[in-house]
Amino acid sequence: MTIGECIRAAREARRPRCSQATLADELSVARWGKTGFCDRQQVYRWETGRRVPTDWLPYIEEVLNLDLSDGNKKAPSDTVGSVMRLGGSDVERRQFLAASAAVGLAALDLTDAEAVTRRVNKGGPVQVGMGEVSAIRTMTTTLGDAASELGGGHARHLAVRYLTVDVQRWLNGRFTEPVGRELFGAASQLVHLIGWMARDEGNQGLAQRYHVHSYKLAAEAGENELAATALRGLADQAIDLGHVPTAVRLAEACAERGRKLDNPKALAYYRNTHARAAAADGDHTTASRLLRSAQTAIENAPALPGESWASHYSHGRWAHESGMIHAKLNDLPAAEEHLHLALDIHGLDRKRTRAIVLADLGHVQLKRGNETQALATWSAFLDCADGVQSVRIDDGISNMQARLPQIKDTAAVQELEERIIMRRGSSA
Repeated sequence: MTIGECIRAAREARRPRCSQATLADELSVARWGKTGFCDRQQVYRWETGRRVPTDWLPYIEEVLNLDLSDGNKKAPSDTVGSVMRLGGSDVERRQFLAASAAVGLAALDLTDAEAVTRRVNKGGPVQVGMGEVSAIRTMTTTLGDAASELGGGHARHLAVRYLTVDVQRWLNGRFTEPVGRELFGAASQLVHLIGWMARDEGNQGLAQRYHVHSYKLAAEAGENELAATALRGLADQAIDLGHVPTAVRLAEACAERGRKLDNPKALAYYRNTHARAAAADGDHTTASRLLRSAQTAIENAPALPGESWASHYSHGRWAHESGMIHAKLNDLPAAEEHLHLALDIHGLDRKRTRAIVLADLGHVQLKRGNETQALATWSAFLDCADGVQSVRIDDGISNMQARLPQIKDTAAVQELEERIIMRRGSSA
């Protein structure tokens, strides 16, 4: 098959079927962050062999999940090679990529079951063992702790460099199949963290692509919990972006991936995500049922975090997410109760996380008519948010600023307005 024939076959195989115009728009977004840089006629010329898409090849491979290198015209794109190209473009271009429903659903395409085996048979110059796997997990934990405390904007470039230099060398090295599966799983965790960091910075499209790659690496490793967690990240993001039907589909796929796990924290994690998607979709019955099911799971979970990825889903995070789902269902007393539970009983030891809960609590208190409490909570939110770089913090401040004019002008209101001006002036 020629390159053009490969492009056409991959485009027509998409479900739902992708038109030339749709592909052109997706390619424009992948390369430049918005539509208008590629059109249907360009795609037509590539598919009919009238032009060779030299400059567009990396983006065609990314969007259509293809490997168009010589001798591999029919092969699906190798996940390791694809994520390294993404990491390289992340370092070099620093562009904003728009997230789309299509890219999120692309995660549900069939994964490459032979990916690890093929790399075992291939071999590379570096011998890799469990020491390298442990190193990736340690670095992921260290970088994740920093991001949880200070926001995703602080250290993402370090995580990307680590992925594209050290981890790439090991993924291309020599290893046994058991080590290879552990290696793919550890790489999936790191890629998921980078996606979370990008999302916390506000680069939603880049985050989405990292989460898709995290899911595929985990699925290829046979790690259902990691795969479900990556789908959970995509579903959560889709809710925030307003892609509600896509969010419901991804949340269902997440629950299906995780349904046989015996980890109660993982089950609570995935069920609350599914509940949030159902609430966003207006399905209050399903959302309430899943909330109850998540509560049952978390009540049976140990307080201390375990070794697995989803075992770090704490009782405090469960209480926060449950509170916001109750708020979406318009049960404000239950929402406030759960948010207080997150802060006062279970505690939240990360500045970023605690600040976000305080911002949400102030909003719920204001909706309940408790203006004095809301102002005091928002003051504590600004104290906690000092020095944190996160789009979630910025959104909390914007939300607060939009609601202050609704409150009677008092010294407390004026103080908050002045602090907002000072914070934004210092970060300009």
